[in-house]
Amino acid sequence: MLICEHCATSYTTETPRWRCDCGGTLKLEISACFDIAAFQERAMNLWRYVEALPVPAADAVSLGEGLTPLLPLTGPWGNAHFKLDFMMPTGSFKDRGSAVMISQLKRWGLTEIIEDSSGNAGASIAAYSARANIDAHIFIPASTSVSKAMQIALYGAKPTKISGTREDTIAAALEAAQSIFYASHSWSPYFIHGVKTLAFELWEQLNFRAPDAVIVPVGNGSLVLGCHTGFRELLHAGLIERLPRIIAVQAARCAPLARAWQQWMNDPVPVNKETSIADGIAIATPVRGRAVLAAVRETNGLFVTVEENEILEGLKALASAGLYVEPTSAVAPAALAKLRAEGGLGANDTVVVELTGSGLKTTDKLIEFFES
Repeated sequence: MLICEHCATSYTTETPRWRCDCGGTLKLEISACFDIAAFQERAMNLWRYVEALPVPAADAVSLGEGLTPLLPLTGPWGNAHFKLDFMMPTGSFKDRGSAVMISQLKRWGLTEIIEDSSGNAGASIAAYSARANIDAHIFIPASTSVSKAMQIALYGAKPTKISGTREDTIAAALEAAQSIFYASHSWSPYFIHGVKTLAFELWEQLNFRAPDAVIVPVGNGSLVLGCHTGFRELLHAGLIERLPRIIAVQAARCAPLARAWQQWMNDPVPVNKETSIADGIAIATPVRGRAVLAAVRETNGLFVTVEENEILEGLKALASAGLYVEPTSAVAPAALAKLRAEGGLGANDTVVVELTGSGLKTTDKLIEFFES
């Protein structure tokens, strides 16, 4: 059942819908089950947890996504486990959400969709749409990296570059969505149910226990909401004893959620958005901001902001350990190093750091930055 998070109106899942008639975001309620013996015998992808997913395995649109490595590393951040989601089929964690969302869109019989993205989600949705024989129109900022734009086009999607801010891109997509279904990774509750498989994998890879903390970048917040949903389902099933703390990281140059957190607000606060090297999370008006703030509070988590120089230091530290990620990914280890220095995490805590996107997608941007 789809339920509006604003007015509580409910809708069937049998017909296509991306928001409530009141304009509110929708959440998807399902009964998640876990058969450990069964899924351990299945393929090494996120569909091994099908009893906890809203789409039957028979309808899965898949590129083999999921079960990415969990790598223990020691560095300036101390000891931590790094989840290598940049090793997904299209090079970002967004494949988790796209696999489930596109599977549902295909079940609905949709043949044409619109999405807006700073790059990774657009590439991911373009790839899974190609797999599902769905025509995808992807709206991206004109400043999107050449690598991501080319990736979208090669999948056969129709990229449209929009001048101006990320918010201008969203506005253009919404205008176009008056006649074509809006398959937004920010709005779709199915996308969140795909991302929640991150929690299931961490639980399995840590010998069926929850970490003490999970550190994730946050722009629109699908990682926060996915982790929160997944770990809550494990808790309700009696498979973990407590929720891990969710530590959400924003770039200081665009931090509407972190600012709201600091001011004890329930909704994102307006910010004067500045350009950040972590452009993948530079979202001034996160559509599910209230839910993201509530999820972090429920886990006794917190928000952390990092400056541009700290992001670059995190990027370099990861590269020195053999991990080439995009700057948006580097905000997470940068936040961990800051928390360790400030005593915000225990030395013996089991901490997972989510690495969201491959550096191969942003090499052109990095060249521009380091040569400037």
